[in-house]
Amino acid sequence: MGEDIATQIRDLSLKIYKAAAEYAATRGIIIADTKFEFGVIDGKVTLIDECLTPDSSRFWPAASYEEGKIQPSYDKQFVRNWLKANWDMTGETPHLPAEVIDGTSERYREAFQIITGSQFTSMKENA
Repeated sequence: MGEDIATQIRDLSLKIYKAAAEYAATRGIIIADTKFEFGVIDGKVTLIDECLTPDSSRFWPAASYEEGKIQPSYDKQFVRNWLKANWDMTGETPHLPAEVIDGTSERYREAFQIITGSQFTSMKENA
């Protein structure tokens, strides 16, 4: 990709992360990590996928943060933990039980509400 593109992606990633982490901190959330997906469109570096969501980031409640401990989170770590406890990563992927799906959905909604200060309404509720 070349040094110029790599430098642009690095600089954009740090700028986006810093702004998001500073805002999230005002809402009591630590953004422990995240990922960004960039592409080059018409010669310009472009953010090409969702970012700063529970699917692409780890959100931790700042109030309960303890260094060196496993953190409670508002992200897909809940699913990862269930899979680690219930699947050896070989063979067919197990179906997630309803309580894991519901627990993950609740964490996503809670993250949304804390970060935005707004109540979450699904597309179904708006239909």
